[in-house]
Amino acid sequence: PRHDAADEIRMLAAVKLFELKKFSSGAAARLAGIGRVEFLQRLGDYGVATFRQTDEELLEEISNA
Repeated sequence: PRHDAADEIRMLAAVKLFELKKFSSGAAARLAGIGRVEFLQRLGDYGVATFRQTDEELLEEISNA
């Protein structure tokens, strides 16, 4: 159906903008028309990592804690 296609296009755009670091997770969720938690949960369906820290950033954060 047309409505489902529009929802999927919004979700794809939101995921891509989040992946490119153009949108925060909250802004991307609003674009997709869903809650932030649901957006973060669905990122894996599109092959996008929920957390965007590199291994080095994570190790640095842990060592400074």
